[in-house]
Amino acid sequence: MSKEFFNSRAATWDEKAAERDTTRLEAMAARLDIKPGAAVLDVGTGTGVFVPYILKKIGSEGKLVCLDFAEEMLKIACAKGFRGNIEYICADIENCRLPDKSFDAVVCYSVFPHFCDKPKALKKIGRLLKDNRKLFICHTSSRQAINDIHRSVPEVCDHLLPRNEEMRRMLAGAGFKDISIADGKDDYLVSARKPG
Repeated sequence: MSKEFFNSRAATWDEKAAERDTTRLEAMAARLDIKPGAAVLDVGTGTGVFVPYILKKIGSEGKLVCLDFAEEMLKIACAKGFRGNIEYICADIENCRLPDKSFDAVVCYSVFPHFCDKPKALKKIGRLLKDNRKLFICHTSSRQAINDIHRSVPEVCDHLLPRNEEMRRMLAGAGFKDISIADGKDDYLVSARKPG
C-alpha cells in the first residue's frame, strides 16, 4: 500500500509535501556528523530533497547511495541530475542486498515513520554500517508535527515517529550505542552509533 501511495504522489511531491525551506535543510545537514569522503546511504531518498545537502558534506571524494522502494520517486530524484558519485537503487531497506559494513553513515531523512518493520530496518542498517559509524534519523519538523500530518492522511495514519523511550529501546535492541534524541519545536534528530 505505501509504495502505491508514494508512487501516485511522486509527480507533485516537491510542490505539495516536501520541505521547501532550504535554510531548514541546510541547518539539519550541518548537524550531521558526516565527513568529506564518506560513503553514505540515504534511505528513503524520495524525490531527492536532501540529496544536495548530503553531497555537499561528502564532497567529490565521497559516495552516496540513494535507496527508495518507490520507483517513481526515485526517477524524479534521478532526473534532477545531481552531480557526484551517486548510485540509485530501487529497494526497501529491510530487504536490500547491499554489502555489510559498507557505509560510514546512514541517513533516514523524512522516512523513518514509513518503515513497515522498524526494528528489522534498524537491524539491517546496523549491518550496513561500518563499526563505530553513525545512523541519523532526521526531520525538518518536530515529532508531534510529523505525527499530526500523518494522522490526517488515511493511507499513512499509523506511520508515526515513536515516543523517545520507544525509539531508544528499538535502537538499543538493534545494537546501537550513544543514542541521542533531539526533538525540537521545528526539527527532529536522532543519532546513534554502531559499536565496533
